[in-house]
Amino acid sequence: MQQSEVKSRLAPPGLPTEKLIAKRVASVLNTLRMSLVTTSQDEFKLAWLDLLWIVFLGALAVLPPFYEPHKELALLGIGTFQIFERRLLRSIPPRRAGAYSVLIKILLATVLVGHTGEVPINSSYYLIYYLPVVSAAMTFGPWGTLLWTALASLAYCSYLIDALENYELTASGAAELAIRNLFFFLAALVVNRVVTEHRRQVSRYQSLAETLAETNRRLEQAQAEARRSERLAALGQLSAGLAHEIRNPLGVIKGSAEMLVKKLKADDPLVSELTGYISSEVTRLNTLVSRFLNFARPLQLQPRPQDIRPILDQALKAAHDRWPDVQVEVQKEYATNLPKAVVDEELCEQVFINLVLNAYEAMPEGGKLRVIASAANSNGRKGIEVQIQDSGPGVPSELREQIFNPFFTTKKDGVGLGLSLVSKIVDDHQGWLRVEDGVDGGACFTTFLPAED
Repeated sequence: MQQSEVKSRLAPPGLPTEKLIAKRVASVLNTLRMSLVTTSQDEFKLAWLDLLWIVFLGALAVLPPFYEPHKELALLGIGTFQIFERRLLRSIPPRRAGAYSVLIKILLATVLVGHTGEVPINSSYYLIYYLPVVSAAMTFGPWGTLLWTALASLAYCSYLIDALENYELTASGAAELAIRNLFFFLAALVVNRVVTEHRRQVSRYQSLAETLAETNRRLEQAQAEARRSERLAALGQLSAGLAHEIRNPLGVIKGSAEMLVKKLKADDPLVSELTGYISSEVTRLNTLVSRFLNFARPLQLQPRPQDIRPILDQALKAAHDRWPDVQVEVQKEYATNLPKAVVDEELCEQVFINLVLNAYEAMPEGGKLRVIASAANSNGRKGIEVQIQDSGPGVPSELREQIFNPFFTTKKDGVGLGLSLVSKIVDDHQGWLRVEDGVDGGACFTTFLPAED
């Protein structure tokens, strides 16, 4: 008789308990499945962990207390929010989103506890408060974790106010309540410590990966500079040999042209015109050969500690005098604590004149030129880093290594020795020269020169 009364409380008349449980499980699973509607254009796919959430919350839905729609709605809300949490809060800044997430979970847990027991403070579902506690431990630092855990504990203990109106809090009850709340804090601290250590390890590995990437980048640059130096040395020797072999015939040709002028009639305009062509072209070739020799000849450096700023100003003035009609906005950004660079003033000025002239030529219609000088360190050496940035078309990545090779040029009337000679001068100063993308979309030539000890 007693069994039939208990059974009648579990199920409506005429419906077996097993069928009721199966129906409840199917209903909850179907409701959760129908709630999984994507909020974006991408198709939403459930992960295996989300399916476990559905299974576990569905199991809680068919356990006592029965016929409690508020409990089922609270479980549905918890499951839905847990699965769609990132999508629902993705438009909120991460820090605030974490706070909103924990707060919503505390509210849902409080609603569930309030509808799962005659006296909510004695509800077996109080363990649901571990959900916001663990979430806070995974999102915030130690103090934030303690704060949110205290808020979850207060939300749970708030049901004690109503309970004390009808019941008396015994010593054993108070001890049990204290144990439950202390375990909230214990679990929060354990999880937070694990998460904090995990974050520290992730940060360490990220820092190590960035260091390795930077080391690899520097190694690639060093290899590129070594290859460039080898090519420069080989081409320099070749240029010196060719220049000497070409200069001798040029002298013979020019001398022969001058003798023809003397032997033939001087008043013949055709003779004068042709011999003038020969002489002028020989002079031009001789000038070109001299540039080859200057490139191949070892530089006789006379390094002294120099203030780099006047050298840069002189280079800017020389470029402006060369291109007076080009409307270029020059921005000079010189650091106040610049050390003195140990350089040959004349050769260093030649370096920056070439680089600034290239920037002007890249902006024939005008543009912006930034010259930045700052103290820097390279491979443990103190020095000065000078950046010359233009707003021109820039240098394609596939040409950045070739532009420093002798005889390589993209100009119609260029020889291809300007940047080669610049690179050679910088290398002889124990510095380096690189080209990268500029801030304004053009090219940025960065030069490092060692400073005075």
